[in-house]
Amino acid sequence: MSLRTYQAGSPRKPGEGLRIGTVRFPPRGVHKEDYARLDFFDVWFPVVAPSRPLLAWVKKHDIANDAASKRAFQERYARELESDPAARQSVQLLAALAQQTAISIGCFCEDESNCHRSILKTVIEKATKALPER
Repeated sequence: MSLRTYQAGSPRKPGEGLRIGTVRFPPRGVHKEDYARLDFFDVWFPVVAPSRPLLAWVKKHDIANDAASKRAFQERYARELESDPAARQSVQLLAALAQQTAISIGCFCEDESNCHRSILKTVIEKATKALPER
């Protein structure tokens, strides 16, 4: 499996493969045709991004400095991915893709430890183990 994470807008690294933007909103002021050229993402895939209500919740909590808030965010986001059929199917698609080719999932957060992309990576890795053998 080849699955990595990255910060949207950062220079590409060898072996990253297809950059998938797992953000709810695209970058402001950037034309769609420039997303890849400016190293944001090759494909925008908001279906696996945190929901608008969860993003609003994050703005009211200090997940960077409060362990309970961080844990609550991680649990809520993982529940969203599991409970929403479109997100659940998308995770399975990303897991299958990662078995076939290099992909990288990214968002705008500087600190990955306080970001949804690390949680998403773990969920995708878990989904990969549940895929049938080929």
